[in-house]
Amino acid sequence: MSIIQVKKLKKKYDEFEAIRGIDFEVEEGEVFGLLGPNGAGKTTTVEILEGLIKSTSGEAYINDLDVSKDTKLVKKIIGVQLQSVNFFEKLSLFEIIDLFSTLYSYSVDPNKILERVGLSNKRDSYFKTLSGGQKQRLSIAVALVNNPKVLFFDEPTTGLDPQARRNLWELIKSFQEEGKTVVLTTHYMEEAEELCDRVAIIDEGKIIKINSPSNLIDELTSSGFKSSKKIREATLEDVFIDLTGKSLRED
Repeated sequence: MSIIQVKKLKKKYDEFEAIRGIDFEVEEGEVFGLLGPNGAGKTTTVEILEGLIKSTSGEAYINDLDVSKDTKLVKKIIGVQLQSVNFFEKLSLFEIIDLFSTLYSYSVDPNKILERVGLSNKRDSYFKTLSGGQKQRLSIAVALVNNPKVLFFDEPTTGLDPQARRNLWELIKSFQEEGKTVVLTTHYMEEAEELCDRVAIIDEGKIIKINSPSNLIDELTSSGFKSSKKIREATLEDVFIDLTGKSLRED
């Protein structure tokens, strides 16, 4: 069953088309990845779904709610983890969660939220004392305060060391095990391969391919692709470069 439906979605800024009539669906309980180079349209797409900006035309629904008309209701069932956040430096983590919980009618125990993301031992610590991985976990904790059906993660592991990144992967997997739907943008191909049930590759405002990472890799391999490095098989990064002609990390 689809929990997100996007139909012929467009977004124009003057003469520039950031999104050019895209269509996709996200199944309930799925981890769905949006991959694209800078300026491809993935952030614009996510911001429309989050109710932060309006589309120029087309439709988008979350849990059968129109994101443009039912924005307040949509925000009650989604959680958004921002890429870079500076929380109140003079509040403890407990106080930060407690503050954000006042925005919702949902009853929240800050201790349980902090425990959920592995920050129980930091409940009385201040934001500025946290490591990069702990700050990302806190931003995820804030996204959980309304017990959302759908979670949006924008580059959740950017700037983290390999161990902190893998720890966050396990946390994201646990959300899926609870039945939550996750929409993820990432610059790390191995992250998309590890976490995503399906990915949409978007370039120049259009979705050019949607499939599971394994199926995309199989398609490329069966087309006669040969890795430039004989010691490895094709990867999702090879698929992306083959489809777009670009590296995901190009500026």
